[in-house]
Formats: sequence, structure tokens, C-alpha cells
Amino acid sequence: MTARVLVVDDVDANVKLLEARLAAEYFEVRTASNGPEALQICAGEGTDVILLDVMMPGMDGFEVCRRLKSDLQTQHIPIIMVTALDQPADRVKGLEAGADDFLTKPVDDLALITRVKNLARLKLLTDEMLMRASTEEQMGFAAAMNEKLEEAGRDGRVLLVEDRDHAAERIIAALETEQRVGLQTDPVSALLEVPDGDYDLLIVSLNLENADGLRLCSQVRSLDRTRHLPIMIIIEPGEEARLLRGLDMGVNDYIVRPVDPNELLARVRTQIKRKRFTDHLRMRLEETVEMAILDPLTSLHNRRYMGSHLNTLFEEAAQRGRPLALLELDIDHFKAINDSFGHDAGDAVLREFGKRLKRNIRGIDLACRLGGEEFVVVMPDTDREQACLVGERLRQCIAKTPFFGGDATGNIDVTASVGVAALEFPDDTPEIILKRADQALYCAKRDGRNRVVADAA
Repeated sequence: MTARVLVVDDVDANVKLLEARLAAEYFEVRTASNGPEALQICAGEGTDVILLDVMMPGMDGFEVCRRLKSDLQTQHIPIIMVTALDQPADRVKGLEAGADDFLTKPVDDLALITRVKNLARLKLLTDEMLMRASTEEQMGFAAAMNEKLEEAGRDGRVLLVEDRDHAAERIIAALETEQRVGLQTDPVSALLEVPDGDYDLLIVSLNLENADGLRLCSQVRSLDRTRHLPIMIIIEPGEEARLLRGLDMGVNDYIVRPVDPNELLARVRTQIKRKRFTDHLRMRLEETVEMAILDPLTSLHNRRYMGSHLNTLFEEAAQRGRPLALLELDIDHFKAINDSFGHDAGDAVLREFGKRLKRNIRGIDLACRLGGEEFVVVMPDTDREQACLVGERLRQCIAKTPFFGGDATGNIDVTASVGVAALEFPDDTPEIILKRADQALYCAKRDGRNRVVADAA
């Protein structure tokens, strides 16, 4: 992937070294030699990740970080603090200033690229979330979205796989300040637990005494239900070969022993944010797709979906010589229901009508709302006579039990007229069959309503 990375350091040699490493991975790199210049760049142009040196004259990295995180325009840009001071106090200070991750000089190439890629992906997801929040601002969602973004990396469900008691205790103690942590000592048990555990992150030690942690990572990645679960591995110094294998198979991040609690918290927070943002956007995408093909009132498929799906079913039936039938239903005197009981009662009738349709047809049948009080049921592998029986069953289930129109209205007697048509002639098309069903429905209405009429083919 590519991203816009800002490197901030007052030492020109450090800047050129980081710039060369990042450019080799096709990142777009900007540089700044001091804090004020970095703030100006971030305010004026898009930046995805900031590599920020701590020790700079005038305004140090901590102050730059605080200012960026306090500005609404720049607070969501991920910041990696780069320092030669490998002291816990500096990492605590960095976290308090709002840093998202840490790198210690001399910067390891693999650590640099892994951290930048992780945070660039997080920034991409954050931008998408903020864009959606801004389009919903008039509905009052933007403030709530900003609050969710700030807290999204905390209170996650984390499963730790570690079979050494002392190591597990230290990691759990660090994580429990922000997360909910479960422990498994056996990878087989962990693999069984992860799919149903609703976890936000899996942390696997690669130094298990009686098992291969990388095999567990591979198995988790291969399962459909856990394919998108973030995985972090814990390694010993000098295990670069195993680390590279893990990253190749889809491990998201790693941490080297001895584990620094503040570094662990920062990286866990990043992975949980990514997981939650991804889940949210995936859910919104599914909702958008549903909105495009479903009628919002009845939850049946809409006319637009019916048109394309009917064409597909028709082509399959015509090619294989299989029957295909169609019912068109119309609620009798629906305008009178609206006029007498109000539109709320009319909507209640439409919703219940949709439910009764779905309960009385097969799973392979397609029930759609054409619009208003008109509905269509498309039935594969069904001839005209069978369709008439289904139509009669639907007519009876609608007329037999009154519809509840609401507390103020009570029960309402409802009937429906049904027109039936089927694929019967070589020159039939979906449009012709639908027109014949519509003509049959007109006949049912003309002849007294509350009846099933087949087309006169």
C-alpha cells in the first residue's frame, strides 16, 4: 500500500535515512526539520502518518504531538514517536501526549515498515469513518462518531495464548488497565474458542513450550470466521526469520521481549481500532446494499431487485426447460383502509401483508413489493396449476385472520386479489409474463376481488 508520510527530525542524516527506507516501499514522503514546520505542513496538506523525533531544539516532539492531537483538523493523524531514549518514562510521556506508537533509534527496517503500514491502514479507515460522520452531521451523529473514534481502541476483547505463567501474568497485568483479557495455554483450545468468542485481537507467543504459535496463526487466518481477526505475535530478539514468516501469512503486528507495557498498550489499541472500524464499515456496506434491494417498509425485495432477479430466473428456466410461475397480488380497497384508519394503520397492514407472504412461500421463491399495495411472488420450478394453488393459499391466509392496525384502530379485515401467469410459450419474456399476470389481476379485481385468476393463455 502507499501513504503520505511526514518525517520530522532536526538531524538531516536521520531524515534522509528514513526517507530512503520509506521511498523504497513506495510511500510518498515529506520532511520537516522542526516542530513549527511540521505543524504547518499538517495543517495545509493531507498527511497519513507522522514519524516524529522526540529530541528537537525549541519545540520537542512531545509538544508537537500534543498540539496535533488537540487540533480537530489533525487529531486523527497517527503519530509514531522516534527516540534514542529507550526509557519507560519517555513512552509514558509520549502516550500522554497522544502518540500512537514508538520506534527506538537505530530504527529497524522491518519495524519501521510494519508500524507505518499498520497506522496508514488505520488512518484510511478513520478517514472513511469521519467522512460518513460528516455526511450524517445534520442528523446529530457527528459528535457521537468523534467520541467513538477516541474510545474505539479501549475495552476490547483480547485472547492471549501463552503457556508460561510469569510471562502471561505480566502481559495480562499491562493489558487489563484498558482491555478485557482472556488466557489460553493450549493452541488447540484457543482455535476452538476464537470463532465464538467475539474477540477484537489475538496475541500469540511464538515461544510456546509444547506447540508452534505460527501454526495457530496460520489456522486462524484460514478460517472464514476469523479471517479478519487482527493477530499480534510476541517474539524473542533475533527471531527475524520466524517474524517474516508470520508477517507473510497475515500477522498484523509484533512485539519483542522483554515486553514494554506502554508499547504493548499502544499497539493493541491500534489493532482494536482497526478491527472495530473495519467491522463498522463492513456492516454499513451491508446495510447500504440492503437499502438498495429491499423495500424499507416490508423488508421484501424491491421492484428494482425483482427486475434483475426475474431476468436471471427466466433465463435459467428457459435454457433448462424448467417451469416458472409468477403471482401478482393487490390488496383490495387499500385506499379505503388509509382513508378510514389513517396511513399508520395502512403501513401496519403492508408490513403484516409482507410477513404473511414470506411465511407462506418457499425459501427459493422471491417475494417483492412492486410499490403501493402491489406485490409479486416469483416461483422457480412451478407451473401454472401449482401457482394457482399457492395463490389460493395466500388469498386464504390473508382473508382468514384480520390485520392489527394499531392500538387506536384495532383489527382490520383485509382481502387480496391474485393474478397468475407462467412461462409457457417460446416467445415469452419476463415482461410478457409480468403483463399477463397483471391482466389476470385486473380480471380478479373486475370480477369481484378476493379471488385468484390465472391468465387466459
